[in-house]
Amino acid sequence: MRLAGIDLNLLTSLDAVLETQNLTVAAKRLGLTQPAVSHALKRLRELLGDPLLVRTKRGMQPTPRALELRPAVRVALAAAAAVLQAAPAFDPAVSQRTFAISLPDQAAFQILPALANLLVDAPGIRIDVRPAQNDRTTEALASDLDLAIGVYRDAPAGVRDDVLWKEDFACVVRRGSPAARGPWDLARYLSLRHLLIAPRGVPGSPLDDQLARKGHTRTIAMMVPHFLVAPHVVAATDLVWTAPARLAKAFAEQIPLTIRDVPFALEGFTITMRWHVRLDRDPGLAWLRETLRSIAP
Repeated sequence: MRLAGIDLNLLTSLDAVLETQNLTVAAKRLGLTQPAVSHALKRLRELLGDPLLVRTKRGMQPTPRALELRPAVRVALAAAAAVLQAAPAFDPAVSQRTFAISLPDQAAFQILPALANLLVDAPGIRIDVRPAQNDRTTEALASDLDLAIGVYRDAPAGVRDDVLWKEDFACVVRRGSPAARGPWDLARYLSLRHLLIAPRGVPGSPLDDQLARKGHTRTIAMMVPHFLVAPHVVAATDLVWTAPARLAKAFAEQIPLTIRDVPFALEGFTITMRWHVRLDRDPGLAWLRETLRSIAP
């Protein structure tokens, strides 16, 4: 028998009729009219090839086939209820879930310590941090990555984005270096040697593109793939690092660095979290997203 075209509500009628053995009582329990339940019983008899209930001197009595079906009907209704019930609430205090997230090192530096502290109240939750996926982010999110954090300038189908924070730039130089004092304008900025962070290992940046549009270039003395090595390089040289402002401030509190304003108009950037639409209503991921919003700088 194919289920297509069969009203599965017939199972609820069959269960009520078998339990009450009375069409009027079954109808009241189901919130239906007695003729509606009679019609359902007629359809069930046709489908199953059995009278199911027969009239006797003691009232309606189930047939052997009906008695055989009753446990299976109960199991089927319980299974349907389990499928259709609302997703259970997510309780981080008892959850044993592992979340896989990817993010660049500069974003990790700014949010992971606070996230780790919050996990004290969620002892069963584990956060697996992966390197930024770059061009594979959408593919990874469609597979086994729960959440990606980064700077995204595309808008692929099948994902959702939510801004975590907006970031400006600042210039970072060694404390006591010539660049740490004196006039600070575009001409002086361009006369110095610079450190470039290139996470993908490719020369160039939006900053350099902006300078080029105005007919300027800067001298790159060193290019590194990671943000976290940059302040140590600057602290030991006379290089200039044009860095995310919050990150620069955090390092300047720990390392002998001086922060100077960018001496020209430079647009900042946005740190965004991204996830696949299939996880839109996942209560666990909703909790993680809200947690990240609460600790974003």
